[in-house]
Amino acid sequence: MVAYRPPHIPASAITPRDIYLSRRSFLGTAAAGVALAGAGSALAAPLQAKPGAYTLDEKLTPKEAITSYNNFYEFGTDKGDPASNSGDFKPTPWAVKVDGLVGKPKEFGLEDLLKMPIEERTYRMRCVEGWSMVIPWIGFPLAALLDQVEPQGSAKYVSFETVVRPSEMPGQKGLFQPLPWPYVEGLRLDEARHPLTILAVGLYGETLPNQNGAPIRLVVPWKYGFKSIKSIVRISLTEQQPETTWKNSNAREYGFYSNVNPAVDHPRWSQATEQRIGEGGFFSTARRPTLPFNGYGEEVAGLYAGMDLKANY
Repeated sequence: MVAYRPPHIPASAITPRDIYLSRRSFLGTAAAGVALAGAGSALAAPLQAKPGAYTLDEKLTPKEAITSYNNFYEFGTDKGDPASNSGDFKPTPWAVKVDGLVGKPKEFGLEDLLKMPIEERTYRMRCVEGWSMVIPWIGFPLAALLDQVEPQGSAKYVSFETVVRPSEMPGQKGLFQPLPWPYVEGLRLDEARHPLTILAVGLYGETLPNQNGAPIRLVVPWKYGFKSIKSIVRISLTEQQPETTWKNSNAREYGFYSNVNPAVDHPRWSQATEQRIGEGGFFSTARRPTLPFNGYGEEVAGLYAGMDLKANY
């Protein structure tokens, strides 16, 4: 894993929270068709979204930090690589295939996804590396998509797969690769259907930038960030627990569940505290306590009743 380095962000590039909130009402009037038309480039476009029920009374991470400090190994392993190397990536046209143990398998185009019940939700994001952000996502419940394909009674898990495009994703080129491609992830079906679990199509009132997983990514806020797979092209319902990239690469360090748990350290560092990106100055080393389930325990702890969360990490 790459060691944490605070991002170098000019003060002039940071969008203050009050300015962002004042312009959100304007962005809310933009048609989804306008967003779709602008989504083909690396530049984000305004995206229509209604305010959602999930929000936080916490300072938003500056947009510049969210879009310049990323893990997206398909574009490189350094934090700045996704922003620097994703300019040739083409997020349109796009389709997500949903299949497996479903009654009505279907391929959803991006225009279909933008017609889903899109809303803005502000979530904490906690990286397994020990840093965190607060991000105003735009998206819709994954359950709304699953309902359209009618999961069968035998389905117990949901698997996800990222696109493979070496011509547009330089991190997938070369003889020696940091990870096997495609990147794959998975959830239990009840986790996937939980109201907090969303498919995000934007952030900060705009379509997703390439480096943040354009045009559609998973967001599961009570799990470490690597579970929230980016640039999804396939979702499959299965009876068996699906393969996941980091578990396959190093099962000792990265389990299937990967719930945020301050009581379970990573073998190479403590998870008891975290550094909030953009908080306390660019070079601050201040840390805050890590919250169980990233602060969403009241909503999700019941999913794991009776489970040993140290064994099922």
